[in-house]
Amino acid sequence: MATRSITAEVPTGPRMSEDPAQLVPELAEVSAALFRAAGNGSVPRPTIGLVQLRAGQIVGSTYLTVLHTGFLRRAGEPEERITSVASWQDSPYLTAPERAALALVEAVLQPSAHGERVSGDLYAQAAEHYEPKALATLMCVIGQVNFFIPVALIAKPAPGRSFDGPWN
Repeated sequence: MATRSITAEVPTGPRMSEDPAQLVPELAEVSAALFRAAGNGSVPRPTIGLVQLRAGQIVGSTYLTVLHTGFLRRAGEPEERITSVASWQDSPYLTAPERAALALVEAVLQPSAHGERVSGDLYAQAAEHYEPKALATLMCVIGQVNFFIPVALIAKPAPGRSFDGPWN
């Protein structure tokens, strides 16, 4: 496995010069449907943002991490809550339901050395905090951010720009 240089210059523009949504127009339809499903109101918006931020951190995408950090800040989330997402397991700034949602996204995105990723125990813990519709919505939220991970890692949009900003 090749190692990455930590001293190399990091490009400030996107890797892919063409907007993926222009190349594959159906991308906008799928994206809009995922946003509607994730934003159906059954999961608090801050929880959705925290889950999306953690996903960006897990996959190592500066674009997604900066994007979701910015969304949380603009929504008025305190810095302590935002910065403690990286160490969510023992954060006093996050609620038990938020920690359960973060445990789910971590389980889905990280391989498990001990069997299935989302264990029966983890599912039961999440189900203690979320009604069935909210739990299904959390699955959609995790799926939504997973949908954008290949765009973030392959097309590599410039961090700090809007969704379509890197290609305008």
